Amino acid sequence: MKHLNKRQIIVGLFILVGLTILVIGVFSLGSQKKTFVKGFTVNTIFDDVSGLQRGNNVWLSGVKIGSVKKMTFLRNSSVLVSMELQKSLEPMIRKNSKTKISSDGLIGNKIVVIFGGTFSVPQAADGDFLSAQKALSTEDMLVTLQANNKNLLAITSSFKNISQKIDSGNGAIGALLNNEAVANKIGSSINSLQTTMNNFQDVSLRSKAVLTNLQTFTDKLNAQGSFANELVTDTSIFSELKSTIAQLRKVAENASQVTANLDSATGSLNKKNNAVGVLLNDEESAASLKQTIKNLESSSQKLDEDLKAAQHNFLLRGYFKKKDKQQNQPDTSK
Repeated sequence: MKHLNKRQIIVGLFILVGLTILVIGVFSLGSQKKTFVKGFTVNTIFDDVSGLQRGNNVWLSGVKIGSVKKMTFLRNSSVLVSMELQKSLEPMIRKNSKTKISSDGLIGNKIVVIFGGTFSVPQAADGDFLSAQKALSTEDMLVTLQANNKNLLAITSSFKNISQKIDSGNGAIGALLNNEAVANKIGSSINSLQTTMNNFQDVSLRSKAVLTNLQTFTDKLNAQGSFANELVTDTSIFSELKSTIAQLRKVAENASQVTANLDSATGSLNKKNNAVGVLLNDEESAASLKQTIKNLESSSQKLDEDLKAAQHNFLLRGYFKKKDKQQNQPDTSK
């Protein structure tokens, strides 16, 4: 009897421990699935749920906030998905929030992600519908990838043709890479361009120096009391300078007229239609004039000799002696 009671006690203890483990497990699973947490329901309509199942999680900003409660087909083959969310997070979900289907990791279960929404819009209430963002299916990604592969193949083929033409020396780039003469010409052009740039730099430095000198000259013009400042600012000096310039212009005009007259006279001297022109330009007249001068000199010498001979003539000797005496007598009239 004592052994029987002992066995019953042991069995009762095992049953009690099992019930305790069962209750703890139920509460743990209920807490994980939010079974015993007060919640509210929101709905959304997807064209394709991509394998979403009842009981899958609902996330907000990377945090689990609920689960998929029910999925119902509509007449247009769309799927109505009802989600039960935590009541405490109701202020975080707005009427303009959106939903999309994603994956829990790379190959994990499908989940519903709630995102977006502005706090200027009222919060979502129990039974509200949230707009769904169309998910990109695997088939769509494969179609896009196939189109990208075709485009990549076309681009690769084009690059292949271009590289073949360049390698064969066709076109400007091919000639540049394969023709040494063209490369030398381009190198020469680059050197010329460099020289031109150096010249531009020199011109720039010179221009800078000119501007510096101009600034210095301007400062001198603005300096009070200087001749340049008085010349620029004093109207009386400017009037006198203007008058002087007018006089110089008149003198220049007179000099020009004198030059024109001299030019005309020189032209006349170069002609043979006047006496001076004949003397200067006619060799025969010059020779004749020279011979005439020689003849005059010879005649003058002969006349002098004749006069001397006449003084010794006995007929005129008394006359010349009398004249000499008159010249030698002193002047008494003073």
